[in-house]
Amino acid sequence: MIENLVKKHEEWRSHCINLIPSENIMSPRARAMLSSDLGHRYTSPDKFYTGTKYIDQIIEEGEKLAKKVFRCKFADLRPISGHVADLSLLMAFRGKNMACIGEADGGYPGISKDNAPSLLGIKVHYLPYKQEEANIDLEGSIKLIEEKKPNLVILGASFIPMPYPVSEISVAAHKIGALLAYDASHVMGLIAGKKFQQPLVEGADIITGSTHKTLPGPQGGIILGNSFEEIKEHLLFKTIDNAHLHRIAALAVTLEEMQKFGEAYASQIVKNSKKLAILLDEAGVPLKCKSKGFTESHQILVNTWDFQVKFEKSWVDVVNKLEQANVIMDRAGRIGTNEITRIGMKEEEMEKICELILRAVKGEKREDIKKEAVKLKSQFTKVHYCFSD
Repeated sequence: MIENLVKKHEEWRSHCINLIPSENIMSPRARAMLSSDLGHRYTSPDKFYTGTKYIDQIIEEGEKLAKKVFRCKFADLRPISGHVADLSLLMAFRGKNMACIGEADGGYPGISKDNAPSLLGIKVHYLPYKQEEANIDLEGSIKLIEEKKPNLVILGASFIPMPYPVSEISVAAHKIGALLAYDASHVMGLIAGKKFQQPLVEGADIITGSTHKTLPGPQGGIILGNSFEEIKEHLLFKTIDNAHLHRIAALAVTLEEMQKFGEAYASQIVKNSKKLAILLDEAGVPLKCKSKGFTESHQILVNTWDFQVKFEKSWVDVVNKLEQANVIMDRAGRIGTNEITRIGMKEEEMEKICELILRAVKGEKREDIKKEAVKLKSQFTKVHYCFSD
């Protein structure tokens, strides 16, 4: 039964165009690691287990690769998700204060006041935010930091088309003795490819995040930094035990690929995002951040309220129809170009994808849209920006 369902899933998704910004696709070499013997094994820093000589080398090499790719002094690949990476950071600030982007402004729900911080006695302040620009209000945020004096400031969100003013926030945070963290879950691959901002260079102390969005690795987490290496004290037996070694091997392979192909890959993601955004805007689809050029990342944000007013239908209805036509998106108004770039699509294909979206907006039959979506996807069946088999 389960095997049959997995087969159906893989068959269906192989004929779908995926525009979800929080997903990606691994290379065959990385995927092979997930089915290796490592999936059954353990290791531990205190050498409690034997039989780990190659496992320990894999972890060491993976950390070396991460430090090279992200140009940082330390890296930890053990968190099994971006949430666990964030939680490990929060553990060091139990009973203290923090400031971050609120969930209502696209901030990550896991670090909102009612979730992980509430379990750790952390008081949360939300940074002022400009919705139309999809970015923090710099002046208001600096004022909040000066007045509330949080011990921890986190920049990062699930909606992130534009870089944050890291340098300015860094000055304000460090002036009051606060740690500045950057949750790079969505833009990790763009940072690795040097096509987005460089948080550690701009003044952030530490980066946390997931490894499977613009960074096209396995689902998991990572911690990077030049300072506050003490965060490692809050991992073993506090937020993780077995770090899923097959995942670490798959991530290490992905980091090898990013070291070689990351700049070209990240550059094409941004080109595709900008092209698709311009096409949608020219067709009358209301988008956020128009005054800023729409996007500098893998994300395009639809102004779903204005969309409904203009077209007299909800964006969710359009997304639901596109799902039936083999075009996959989330329902929040985000359009992501990371996976379609990973399979080799470029600006020319953005014109075709825009057309598919517009046909759904105009109410064309899903069967007709699906036929064209499947035809387009059939031309892109291999993973790019990786070593050949």
